[in-house]
Amino acid sequence: MENSNKQVTRRDFLKGTAAVAGAAALAGIGSHYAYAAGSDTVKVGLIGCGGRGTGALKQCLQASELNKVDVKVVAFGDLWQNKATGFMDSLKKDPKTASKVTATAEHCFGGFDNYQKLIASGVDLVCIATPPGFRPLHFEAAVKAGKNVFMEKPVCVDPWGYRIVCAAAAEAEQKKLTVVAGTQRRHSKRYQETIAQLHDGKLGKLVGGQFYWMGGPVTHQRPRPEGMSDIEWQVLNWYAWSWTCGDHIVEQHVHNLDIMLWAMGSPPESAVGIGGRQVRPEPGNIYDHHAVEYTFPGGVKCASYCSHWPKAAGRVSERIVGEKGTSNCSGSLTGHGGEKIWNFAGEEIDHYVQEHVDCLASIKGTGKYMMEGKQVADSTFSAVLGRMCTYTGREIKWDWATKVSKLKLGPEKLEFGPYTPDPVAKPGVTELI
Repeated sequence: MENSNKQVTRRDFLKGTAAVAGAAALAGIGSHYAYAAGSDTVKVGLIGCGGRGTGALKQCLQASELNKVDVKVVAFGDLWQNKATGFMDSLKKDPKTASKVTATAEHCFGGFDNYQKLIASGVDLVCIATPPGFRPLHFEAAVKAGKNVFMEKPVCVDPWGYRIVCAAAAEAEQKKLTVVAGTQRRHSKRYQETIAQLHDGKLGKLVGGQFYWMGGPVTHQRPRPEGMSDIEWQVLNWYAWSWTCGDHIVEQHVHNLDIMLWAMGSPPESAVGIGGRQVRPEPGNIYDHHAVEYTFPGGVKCASYCSHWPKAAGRVSERIVGEKGTSNCSGSLTGHGGEKIWNFAGEEIDHYVQEHVDCLASIKGTGKYMMEGKQVADSTFSAVLGRMCTYTGREIKWDWATKVSKLKLGPEKLEFGPYTPDPVAKPGVTELI
């Protein structure tokens, strides 16, 4: 295990990426056009070698087989270097992936600056699967260096991070870099065709909806050895803390809220909600339930529910209500009398793989150009807005939260050491910042 004591502030971060960004500027064009001109190999680096990162990279490699793109994994990065090395070794031992990994131990990076080293290592596509609280800086660094990005959702945990992601997304679009997000339902033909039916007016005017991720608890209770610092332990148990995961309304329920924004065609104008922490057993400060009402242009209201309760009713779904009927957003439209208006009749592959097929096709110039940075930022921030409401008990407007709020979660310096996170929020006590 490698523990880095290097202090990484925002100023240090900008200094560390300035040289790489300058080289990208000299290139004059984004990687998307470079690949369209005929480069053969897409060199991939993974930042974040945990469960989602390892899954995403394997799905990228599977996608490369489907659309015949030569992909080589050339670098791995993780806060703990042994995780990066361990994942590289496991891929090299697997006959299905061994030939696609050219990285060596020298290209397995650890410490808080692992992302800077990986971005500077000659990669073309950066896969970002670090805890959500780190993603704004990692995304910004990749874009400044002129790299294409696949970024897992959610992409921020607070207004500060949202603004960084939006600015980086605008820069990426100007450079014609590919940016694909891990909101995989957007790449499902079943969802795509259903949302198209809604936008074509098959249900008339949309008047509301309900969105759910109600399921069993996701818990991190990894032990804390003697001598382990506060921050190392908190990052090791990143799902337990709002500064690292954003709370489960952000980390998990963002999938359903992404469909809400997609169907409604815009972010909400405001939100109000309730929530709390009643049964969650592990240390940490996130809630175990949220219920939020979102108001969209024209006064349309959508209800959002998410919970992490054991032995409770489970529901992970979306429902849109229109003047003429309802839709599950994923394959059917039904009249208010129960009659079928439309059903999806096509075929599709696993959309966890399809999003990587689309990403690689965009990079190579053989498919639609993909730019999902602002889109996933808005979907993520709808969840952040909901959490800000449940934590404070206040009704909050989108414009105030995105443009005025100074809320920034987490420590000022990213280094292993002491850090006391915010206490569990108390509506009426927790301040709106």
